[in-house]
Amino acid sequence: MNVILIAVIVLAVLGFVLAGALYIMSKKFAVVEDPRIGQIAEVLPGANCGGCGFPGCGGMAAACVKAADAGSLEGLNCPVGGQATMEAIAGVLGMEVGASTPKLTVVRCNGTCANRPRTVVYDGVKSCRIANTTCMGETACAYGCLGCGDCVAACQFGAIKMNEETGIPEVDATKCTACGACAKACPRNIIEVRAVSGDKKDAFVVECMNKDKGAQAMKACNVSCIGCKKCETACGSDAVHVEGNLAYINPESCVLCGQCFDACPRGTIVTLSVAGIKRKKIEKAAPKAAASAAQAGAPVAPKAPSKEWKPIEIKYDAALLPSQQVLLAGPKDISNPAPAAKETTFEAKRTDAPLAPSQLILLGLK
Repeated sequence: MNVILIAVIVLAVLGFVLAGALYIMSKKFAVVEDPRIGQIAEVLPGANCGGCGFPGCGGMAAACVKAADAGSLEGLNCPVGGQATMEAIAGVLGMEVGASTPKLTVVRCNGTCANRPRTVVYDGVKSCRIANTTCMGETACAYGCLGCGDCVAACQFGAIKMNEETGIPEVDATKCTACGACAKACPRNIIEVRAVSGDKKDAFVVECMNKDKGAQAMKACNVSCIGCKKCETACGSDAVHVEGNLAYINPESCVLCGQCFDACPRGTIVTLSVAGIKRKKIEKAAPKAAASAAQAGAPVAPKAPSKEWKPIEIKYDAALLPSQQVLLAGPKDISNPAPAAKETTFEAKRTDAPLAPSQLILLGLK
């Protein structure tokens, strides 16, 4: 009985001592949180999307307080709350915040089922990240959208969805907060959150990520960028540059003149705004004059040969083979060939006349 009582007393004393030690340590090493962090956290939307560049809204609140102590909130932006949220944060901190630059989320791929035909069928896990590591996708383009919808699953606001007809994700600019979650989820980096250009809140975008050379890119997709540099040459503000066979438009330098849009022969450059995407219509090449004349029934003048043939004074003084005799005799009427039972014989004809260039070629002499 005494042993049990002693054990209880020792444990009680030990508990009081440890509790006292913990209390003293908590007071000595306590981290006092700035009350403004909690106030800012209440102002933030609480989406914890990471679009601001910090781990959740708590990290954004702490960053705002730290930036306020440094004297400026420049560079900080909540893409979900937008300008109204940043103004509320500035009010809590007793500061002013400038207008933030609007941003748009762009899917830089127009490899629809019509523009980029499927060559194989992917029968694996429905994930772009897994498909990207195991194969190049269902098309001949190793840079375009894989169409598994990882970006759709990453969006918390329902601003992006897969178009079943085209197989390409579409962004609803009225719902998009430009948080960048979809861009982080895309393994091929075809989704870009970019600033708008000018006061019109528009943007010209090269809707392609294919870095192959022109001929190979054209085989993979009907609207791929071929690096022809016509857009770069047409741009007067030095906003378009072609690097690695792919053009890119810098939104900070773009003045929305539209010269690159008009110059692109592939229809790869699009103009993007909140209202939607505008693509250039590529007109098919006009029929040739000769074809038009033939359809109209007018006589068509023979096309001049690119190389002028000159007769060569060569005489062939040897027995001609039967096949050579047929070739030299000119075209035959083969609509009613001779019966198979009838045997055709050829004489050992000889010719000592100058042969035409076409005959020399047929006979193997040129």
